[in-house]
Amino acid sequence: MTRYRASARFTEEWKHFRFEVADGVATMTLNRPEKLNPLTFESYADLRDLLHQLPTRDDVSVLVIRGEGKGFSGGGDVNEIIGELLKMDARDLMGFTKMTGDVIRAMRECPVPIISGIQGIAAGAGSVIALASDFRVVAQSGKFAFLFTKVGLSGGDMGAAYLLPRMVGAGRATELLMLGDTIDAETADRYGLVSQLVADEELDAAVGALARRLADGPRLAYAQTKSLITRELDMSMAASVELDAMTQALLMTTEDHAEFHAAFNERRPPNWKGR
Repeated sequence: MTRYRASARFTEEWKHFRFEVADGVATMTLNRPEKLNPLTFESYADLRDLLHQLPTRDDVSVLVIRGEGKGFSGGGDVNEIIGELLKMDARDLMGFTKMTGDVIRAMRECPVPIISGIQGIAAGAGSVIALASDFRVVAQSGKFAFLFTKVGLSGGDMGAAYLLPRMVGAGRATELLMLGDTIDAETADRYGLVSQLVADEELDAAVGALARRLADGPRLAYAQTKSLITRELDMSMAASVELDAMTQALLMTTEDHAEFHAAFNERRPPNWKGR
C-alpha cells in the first residue's frame, strides 16, 4: 500500500485472468485457451481496473500481457459478448463501448511500460490491446486481424482508428481496418506493427528479457517518455518542444540522473532507483 491509495486497497484476486508479480514484472495472462482467450464483459472490466491500480504499486515496473495456449486472444466472445449486446438498449451499449475504450486509454496513460507477447491469433479486441501496448514481441505463428467490419461494425473500435494510422500509416490502416483481413507475423513486421519478431520457441525468453531490461531500467525516465509519446501525438511542434523542455528539466533533478553521472565516473552500471 502506498500513500497515494489511502483507503482503497489493491485487488488481491482477479477472477477473469491470471495475474502474477515477480521481481518487478507483472504478468496478466488471459487463460481460456479452449476458446482462444476471448475478452468478456468481466475481463474488460478487470483489465481496466488493474491498469488503474498499477501506477500506485511499488512492486510493479513493467506489465506483460500474454494469452495461454495457441493464441494471444481471439477478441470478444461471440456469444458472451455479441449475443448479449443484441439484447441491450442504447444506454447499456454505450456503457459497454465506453468501458472497452477505457481499457485502451488506460493502457496508453498508464506510466508502466506494457509488453504484449503474441503467439497465434490476435484478433478484434485482442489486436487492439496488442496495438495499444508499448512493445509487441511476436512469434512467427503470430497473426493480426482487425476484423470489426466482418461482424458488421466499424473498424474504428476501441481507438484503433486513432492508434493504427499513427503506427503503420493511413494507407495500411485503411486496408487493415476496412477489409479486416488476417495478416501474418512477417507482414505485420513489414507494416511496422511488430517490435521484435522471434521464433515460437524463443517467445517466452524474448518477452522475459525485454521485461527484465525494462524492470531494471530507469523507471521515471521510461514513464515520462511514454507519457510524452502519447500526449504529443496531438500537440503542435512548439507545444511539444516546450513540454519536452519542462519534463527534461524536472528529470535532471532526480536521483537517477545523478546516479548515471556517478556510475559513469566510477565505471560501473547505474543502480536505478526510480527517484
